[in-house]
Amino acid sequence: MRTPAARPADRPDPPPLPDWLTAPAAERPEDLPFLAGAALASLHGLQSHPAVPQVLWRARLALRAAAACARLERRRETEAELRDALHLLRPGDHPGPAGAILQLWTRAGTPPLAVLDWGHLLPNLDAEAQAAGQGDAAPVTRAAAVLEAVLGAAPRAETAALILAEAALGRSLGWTHLTPLLAPGLSARDLRATGAELQLACHRALVRAAGPASRLAADLARRAARLQAVAPGLRARGADRAVALFLSHDALAPSALTGIMSDRAARRLCDRLVELDAVRELTGRPSFRLYGL
Repeated sequence: MRTPAARPADRPDPPPLPDWLTAPAAERPEDLPFLAGAALASLHGLQSHPAVPQVLWRARLALRAAAACARLERRRETEAELRDALHLLRPGDHPGPAGAILQLWTRAGTPPLAVLDWGHLLPNLDAEAQAAGQGDAAPVTRAAAVLEAVLGAAPRAETAALILAEAALGRSLGWTHLTPLLAPGLSARDLRATGAELQLACHRALVRAAGPASRLAADLARRAARLQAVAPGLRARGADRAVALFLSHDALAPSALTGIMSDRAARRLCDRLVELDAVRELTGRPSFRLYGL
């Protein structure tokens, strides 16, 4: 029987979004700027919530964003296939076109926004496109300006445009790291829009992102609490470091733990954590398995 995870008194569950923010009727064009502001205010609180595993939350949001970008490029890879492409990658191998999309989102989300080197990450963008999100405009206006500038210069650079737009949004909100929100809610048609129409599409995308992102944060907070509750009882050497890795990675193969324990110990630890309902096996396969919260 599953043992309920303890929740320390000073680490309450993340609050749910209000129903009026996620109701289907909440997408009237005249209401979208207000609702997007409310969504961002709610998500801002999650950025520093002590119960939410922040790095893992952003990694899962990056996976969703990468899948959305793959669809924009008319690729058929699912989130699970993108995860495989990145986390089963051998040193020196290329993850493939779709896996490269997730790799780019992952790299963009790793360093703080204040020190992110766009010239190295996205070397083919001109200076005007990279500077489009600067200034004192409202956050969504800045994000839309980036999308318009990048896609105006390179119409097929959807992934780069969305990463830069998310960065402009995050910086204007004072967030420390890129937190993917816009990509899943923007269609190819939206990205062809300009001006006020594109801004409205970005507002709509943020309203649509708020519910899934908030529920994901709450789910990961519960799963993290469960893992932390069972961690003191783990006897494997290096288990504490393995737990820290699970709390900061979307998925891990047992081989990712071999730097801190033997291959056999890593597999046994992963199986034990699944038995304890502390992590999940994410693939459903008998081999080449991946584990995560």
